[in-house]
Amino acid sequence: MTTMASGEVRRRLFVPEGAAPASAPAAPPAGEPAAVTRRDAGGVLASVPWFSAGLRLALGALAGWFLFEQLLRLEALLTLLVLSAFIAVSLEPVVAALCRRRLRRGWAVATVLSVFLVFAAGFLVLVVPPVSREAGVLMRSVPGWLQQLHDHHSALGRIEDRYHLVARAKQALGGDGGPGVLGGVLGAGRLLLDTVTSLVVVVTVTLYFMAGLPAIKEFCYRFVAGSRRERARELTEEILSRTGRYMLGNVVTSAIAGIATAVWCAAVGVPYAAALGVFVALMDLVPIVGSTVGGVVVSLVALAVSWPVAFATAGFYVGFRLLEDYLIMPRTMQFAVDVHPFVTVVAVLAGGALMGIVGALVAVPAAVALGLVLDEFAFPRLDGR
Repeated sequence: MTTMASGEVRRRLFVPEGAAPASAPAAPPAGEPAAVTRRDAGGVLASVPWFSAGLRLALGALAGWFLFEQLLRLEALLTLLVLSAFIAVSLEPVVAALCRRRLRRGWAVATVLSVFLVFAAGFLVLVVPPVSREAGVLMRSVPGWLQQLHDHHSALGRIEDRYHLVARAKQALGGDGGPGVLGGVLGAGRLLLDTVTSLVVVVTVTLYFMAGLPAIKEFCYRFVAGSRRERARELTEEILSRTGRYMLGNVVTSAIAGIATAVWCAAVGVPYAAALGVFVALMDLVPIVGSTVGGVVVSLVALAVSWPVAFATAGFYVGFRLLEDYLIMPRTMQFAVDVHPFVTVVAVLAGGALMGIVGALVAVPAAVALGLVLDEFAFPRLDGR
């Protein structure tokens, strides 16, 4: 009795009055497909797959955006890692040559590091004394310049009366100059700390790359299928070999540019000839634009001597640039890379826009590697169709 009464109550609660009780759905006739079950009120079941697909798409987009933001935060670190790997690959021919002379790889890396430290010490010896001397001269000249600014009959005084340089300087420094000067000092200290930290990171990671490069390559080869591993190994070794030869050729041309600059500056009386030679050699490592920037800087320094010397220096760099492009570079790069000049220009511009000086430095080897990969995999498939 109790069971029958509860069943009657449920039927009255869930079945409207006057409505026929729901009966079991009739089986479809033989040979006809079963109808898709759907609720009449809004098609809820039909909309559920679209909602889940949209939810997965939104979650995927959010995850992608989060990863992109993290990569942007790691941009500086990734740039240092790329630079370290490029330096290690560039020095690999030297390390391999030392290893062929029956020198252990660790000692070969230590030898290369020692040579680098010697060159770095020589650069500091050439650059630090003149910079310190000129900074001392500048600091001793500041009181005299300040006195001339308050003298309305001097040239600096007349310029101050017309343009109000002191007031503009105080405004730029932040009112009375205290907070602005403090911010400038802290900013300079932070820049110096970041530079030293980046240099230490690059040197350390480069040493690890150089010491473990064979093991790193073998580890990467394991991600290639066994049937294609040998060909991938040959292609990788060709790319690394060309990259190393390119960098060594670039170092040779940069050394020639630096020596030519030092000799010219010493001949015409431009100050700091050795330091400017080292600066031009470093700038010449960047393809296309590096030697031009170095020539402009040296020409501006030559203005301290006279206008004729500055114009003669600019003419010297125009002639040297033509000599470098049509004589020195082809002879030093003939066994390194074979890239069309248009590809070189586009690669350098794109690399500089993406990663600055580091991108411009690695642009040409990256273009060479891309060309080898296309010749090996993409073009044969397209030609066979």
